[in-house]
Amino acid sequence: MNPSLSPETNNHRTEANPDLPLESVGIAPSTAVASAKPAVIRIALAGNPNSGKSSLFNKLIGGNQHVGNYPGVTVEKYQGCIRYHGSVLEFTDLPGIYSLTSYSQEEIVARRFLIHDRPDVIVNVIDASNLERNLYLTVQLLEMGLNLVVVLNMMDEVRKKGMVFDTDMLSRRLGCPVVETVASHGEGIHRLKQVVVEACGNTDLPRVNYTGVLGEEVARLVPLIQGKTPYPPGFAAVKLLEDDREVAEEMHSDPLFARLCDEVAVSMQRIEKESGTGSAIVLGDKRYGFASGLVREITIRDKEETVRNMTETIDTIVTHRLLSLPFFALTMYLTFWITFTLGTPPMEWIDSGLALVSQFVLNALPDTWLRSLLVDGIIAGVGGVIVFLPNIVLLFMCIAFLEDTGYMARIAFIMDRVMHHMGLHGRSFIPLMIGFGCTVPAIMATRTIRDRRGRLTTMMILPLMSCGARLPIYLMIIPAFFPKNWHAPILWSIYLLGVALAFFVAIFLRKTLFRGENEPFVMELPPYRMPTVNMVLRHMWDRSWMYLRKAGTIILGFSILLWFLLNFPQKKTYDVDTLVAQGTHPDLRLQARVLSLINAGQPAASQSAVASDEPSRNLTDGQIENIRRLEQLNHSITGRIGHVIEPLVRPMGFDWKIGTAFLGAFAAKELFVSQMGIILALGNNDIDAITSADSTPSGTLLRIILQRNYPNPLIGICIILFALIATPCMATVAITAREAGHWIWGVLQWSGLTVLGWLVTTIVYQIGTFIQSL
Repeated sequence: MNPSLSPETNNHRTEANPDLPLESVGIAPSTAVASAKPAVIRIALAGNPNSGKSSLFNKLIGGNQHVGNYPGVTVEKYQGCIRYHGSVLEFTDLPGIYSLTSYSQEEIVARRFLIHDRPDVIVNVIDASNLERNLYLTVQLLEMGLNLVVVLNMMDEVRKKGMVFDTDMLSRRLGCPVVETVASHGEGIHRLKQVVVEACGNTDLPRVNYTGVLGEEVARLVPLIQGKTPYPPGFAAVKLLEDDREVAEEMHSDPLFARLCDEVAVSMQRIEKESGTGSAIVLGDKRYGFASGLVREITIRDKEETVRNMTETIDTIVTHRLLSLPFFALTMYLTFWITFTLGTPPMEWIDSGLALVSQFVLNALPDTWLRSLLVDGIIAGVGGVIVFLPNIVLLFMCIAFLEDTGYMARIAFIMDRVMHHMGLHGRSFIPLMIGFGCTVPAIMATRTIRDRRGRLTTMMILPLMSCGARLPIYLMIIPAFFPKNWHAPILWSIYLLGVALAFFVAIFLRKTLFRGENEPFVMELPPYRMPTVNMVLRHMWDRSWMYLRKAGTIILGFSILLWFLLNFPQKKTYDVDTLVAQGTHPDLRLQARVLSLINAGQPAASQSAVASDEPSRNLTDGQIENIRRLEQLNHSITGRIGHVIEPLVRPMGFDWKIGTAFLGAFAAKELFVSQMGIILALGNNDIDAITSADSTPSGTLLRIILQRNYPNPLIGICIILFALIATPCMATVAITAREAGHWIWGVLQWSGLTVLGWLVTTIVYQIGTFIQSL
């Protein structure tokens, strides 16, 4: 059997007739002859990005998923199993792809899985509101001779447009079952499971036949390919005519490969001579022509005239040549305003709770190293990060909302003009936007960039996007140095500064290390959709849980390590005790002298007194104990390392404490907050702050001590600048090395950005100091 589907040249047909002749494309439907059902039915979900495939996958498996990687690559693999009518349905959610070419790693992974793992049923998920574009992949899946079930998802949007599809005709034309669903609401899920089970075991599968010169050349190549590749011969012939390198490499070892290459070249020349264009373009035109004709044939419009839909109306503003960038800037400003304004009350609640926990431990345990570890190490370190969780959650919620509405795709589109000036294109902006959440998955997202030079450039500049790990640093520094009404504008400016720096660094890289032509950028703009609460909460929770998990593992471990480095080796005699024993009056002038010399890294007992205008007032035992703690901090491993690197960080306005905190931030950016919390908890020399400690939440106290230790707001600006630009975390360096294929790229990224951060911060501090001195 070889019944036909309406090609583009037969668009006038209104009734299905499976026996009509074909002029360009023919697809033979399955006769649905089924064999015995296996105990485990393996099902793969394939479809375009933004087709709702992941939502459908989650509805099908009910959350019973596990995540891994495909063998030999870093593309994530989502799988889940359910029991249905005595069978086990094993679902695999393939990466979102537009075609079965071999341009991106996702396309290669999906194609290899379909061929080598050979699932029992392929569920092709289609965005029904963009049917013609999605059918391009469907035709390619049919070319592979797969057992296909087509899912028309998002049918609610089709109905809103006043349109109806003749799904029975579509099923006959494609030769496979068609199911309508609305995955976000669970509509059609049960029916889909039934159809999948019924389709399993079909033996007479649909096949695609091209006619004309294209069909003749495919038929001529098939006998030469038979038995030389795991791909179906017809599909392999089509791919060779498209100059698909991976399919060619599959047959490279065959002794007759050279002859096959010659025959493919002859076929390509003949097709080009007959059609006036290349064979790859001819194949694309045939597929799109078939999809276009089929959509017209099965579509029934309830209304003859339709006004512009909501998407087109919104896009007149969102993608406007002049208004789009201000609208984007306003959207990001609103995001940061929500992050600060709504996040402050719950942050203060967590802060107060941590203060109560600290006080409980202080009262319950004797003054031993264990109490110091719990209070000064774990609670001060991990708690200093956990306290910013509400802000992190709100930021991730806003980003998830923007992604699910379809606005993120518009951002990539409108930024394409800007990105071209950087030697990149809009596709690079998508990983950059993901980088606002976390740099690691953003670097993995660069796999969609086909040009290696463009991909490497994007990876190199990605750490300049302020990830969620930097947010605790900003949230600690900004309220400590700037008034409340400045908080959101400053945070907004930091993110914009990161984007601006990435712009200039990308230009530099594209003109030096990664010179070359840029590839054209084509992407699909999905229609606007109102995200479901469940999907937004799911995305928000996934990213927030990653943050919490890091706090409970990496940050906890390093907080304990940092506490150890800050407390050992133990100092046996203290300078302040020596001075007291010599009869020197222990007043505020003594404290000023000791603190000045300690901060300079010198032994206080061997130096002359430092003049002070402070009135003579006796120090309490607690204040003398605090001086001992500062001396211990100076004597510790961290203190010694800090004084060694202090000449390097002093031009930026930093002391050894800030310098060592940035060293710890290499493990994870949040550790800067942890280490500053531990250092300031151990070395708190602010008498007024100590006096008010019992009535002040720990996070607020941390900001008070930070501000009084560093009263110049210029120091706060420099901390933010260096945190933004320099020292990408070790996870970022590692994933860059892995994705780029060599460790040298990770080292280059870290060293280059650290040097840039030092230069920018030093220039800002030196100029700022000069201006302040005028």
